[in-house]
Amino acid sequence: MSFAASARAFWNHPAGPKTIFFWAPTMKWGITAANVKDFSRPPELLSVPQQSAVTITGLIWCKYALDITPVNYNLMAVNMVMAATGSYQLYRRFAWESAQKAQPKAAPAPAPEAQ
Repeated sequence: MSFAASARAFWNHPAGPKTIFFWAPTMKWGITAANVKDFSRPPELLSVPQQSAVTITGLIWCKYALDITPVNYNLMAVNMVMAATGSYQLYRRFAWESAQKAQPKAAPAPAPEAQ
């Protein structure tokens, strides 16, 4: 198949760039990229409700992407990555919380003496 024929097939596909089926998951990659960027963020600053929503949304929409017509592999892929990044962030947060609980509590510093 020539490049022109491939480009025409992509352009006219039921989930191609002339439809919302293309643009919605394409824009959703931005959310996923932001979540990947947050891998460098300290785990104590990660939001458990936010990352839970990212993970659950990814899992639900991954299944939906295969049930709709036309089957949308871009939507499936972005949601698989979204669920994976959200799960990893939750793991980081819970591992940090577990490590904090395992550390012995430091004794409070003595109060300064009054003069």
